[in-house]
Amino acid sequence: MKKGHQVTMKEIAKKLGVSVSTISRALKDSPELHPDTKKRIVEMAKEMNYQPNLLAQSLRISRTNTLGVIVPEITSHFFASCISGIQDYANKRGYNVMICQSNETLELEKANIRTLVASQVDGLLISLSRETNQYEHLLDLYNREIPFLLFDRVNEDIPVSRVTFNDEGGAYQVTKHLIETGCKRVMYVSGPEDLYISKKRKEGYLNALKEFGIAPETELVKISDLTTQGNIQVGKEIAEMKTRPDGVFCMIDPVALDILSYWKSIGIKVPEDMALAGFTNNPTSAVVEPPLTTVAQPGYEMGKLAVTHLLDQLDGIASDDPISIVLETTLIPRQSSKVFK
Repeated sequence: MKKGHQVTMKEIAKKLGVSVSTISRALKDSPELHPDTKKRIVEMAKEMNYQPNLLAQSLRISRTNTLGVIVPEITSHFFASCISGIQDYANKRGYNVMICQSNETLELEKANIRTLVASQVDGLLISLSRETNQYEHLLDLYNREIPFLLFDRVNEDIPVSRVTFNDEGGAYQVTKHLIETGCKRVMYVSGPEDLYISKKRKEGYLNALKEFGIAPETELVKISDLTTQGNIQVGKEIAEMKTRPDGVFCMIDPVALDILSYWKSIGIKVPEDMALAGFTNNPTSAVVEPPLTTVAQPGYEMGKLAVTHLLDQLDGIASDDPISIVLETTLIPRQSSKVFK
């Protein structure tokens, strides 16, 4: 253990194989616990030289009734919906919300966290940027016992609660739909491979191929950096393929919409030449020509559940032990995938 390292309740919990909330109750001499359990925990705390984090305790007692929220981009319809749910349900519980955007960069995500912690928010709700492929800043929050929760774009190795969609199931649904409408070669256009949603949606895509006995092909998976320029570049590469796919599933609607726009500019017809589908049900997807097949995600509901669980943890209603909340998605078939064979 590093010199000067302050032992946390989480470390004691890991050592004894019990929950953090059990450690907390034992150190507060709670009557709910068996005396032997309390004794074992207190002895281990002494052995590990545990010292209560007085700063963290004082922050919990003298609450600011403010939460910090970090999203990749505020202008996104999906994240705007999440923020709306967070704000509404935080306000109902007497909390204000400070909102920051990482602008899809790791450095700004770190800076946002520093700013919000310095503002003494009671807890944080974070959706990771597309650049986030290292997690020391999150582990630092965890080790400092600053309450936070991850939503939508998460990392499964950070031991905090998270709220996600059934990304794998939604991707399976849309890929299956493309196959059932007549597509024989379905492509998946992913975002950066480190993103949780990129991996989960790829798993759903591959599951659907397997169910229909279709062998995956390396050239039928492409990666975009999720910028407009990057999306158009992928659309160009698909258009120039010697053997094009007959169906393309994009990880998020903005990728599909940029590709659709580029294809129209060079005379590729959707769905006649290639079917196209997205994921997120961006409002624009319903009004483009042709309307885009997609998967709906209830962003407002995600925000509501995320903030409710974090506040329940802060108020001692819910355990500090991490849980995973998974919301279901809904396939919305539209004209962009009506392939006529």
